[in-house]
Amino acid sequence: MLISIDPGKCKCGLVLAEISEKKVYKAITLESELLEDYVRNLNTVEDVSKIIIGNGTTSGDIRKKLNFFKKEIITFEEKNTTYRAKNRYFELFPIRGLKTLLPREIFIINKNLDAVSALIILEDYCNFKFTLSEHIDIKTDRKSTRLNSSHRCISY
Repeated sequence: MLISIDPGKCKCGLVLAEISEKKVYKAITLESELLEDYVRNLNTVEDVSKIIIGNGTTSGDIRKKLNFFKKEIITFEEKNTTYRAKNRYFELFPIRGLKTLLPREIFIINKNLDAVSALIILEDYCNFKFTLSEHIDIKTDRKSTRLNSSHRCISY
């Protein structure tokens, strides 16, 4: 199993995938402060062989937080993944029926595309596309916490 992370100051996208099956088993957007504990817990129940981290915002800080992981951690190019995530989102969740008459952009307003960005980082690293496990809802899965009001990254 591989973990791919799209790091960010406030939130991160994360996917857990099996490379031999080309399948994603977990996809989540979570608050950056929860990432370390989430990866620790995930690593206890899954046989994670490698972590791939996008080289953008806060990747160095994220890498330091994950220094407990004794296997390979790779920093990989993530240029334009947020932009590309919009198109990949519609490949994963095509618009059907009368909705096709509406502009696509209205269907991604307020969506957490960080997990899709993490998927793109993984796909670029592996040089092929993954499919989603039938139990994943990448559109809505978000792990968050209420932070104090002085923090800039508040999510409910």
